[in-house]
Amino acid sequence: MRSLSLSRIWLGAIGALCGAAGVAFSAVAAHAGGDGLATAAQFLLFHAPLFVALSLTRSPGGVNLAGWGLLVGLVLFSGDLLARHYMGDRLFPMAAPIGGFLMIAGWVGLAVMLLLARANAPPALND
Repeated sequence: MRSLSLSRIWLGAIGALCGAAGVAFSAVAAHAGGDGLATAAQFLLFHAPLFVALSLTRSPGGVNLAGWGLLVGLVLFSGDLLARHYMGDRLFPMAAPIGGFLMIAGWVGLAVMLLLARANAPPALND
């Protein structure tokens, strides 16, 4: 069994916690209402499997970097929506749009890194 780097362990644990938080916030949104809360829960649930998958794969460092970029974007986007719901105010001006942009950039970066990894893979893997 190969050992995971500390960075990958953190990504996996964060993915699992995103899943747990997404389920919990979905339940609160279903019972107490709140469109922003439901949206934050959905985004947490959408990204949780990605972080767990990234923690378990052998991938180039750029993929790991894209994962961390996605995480920062998710924290800003969902964090801003959760702050609006629970505190009645945003994290800071433009937190959600910046977070959204970082998530988009992270997904695009992930695609680029995976395509580059495939292009540089041994011929047997390029079939």
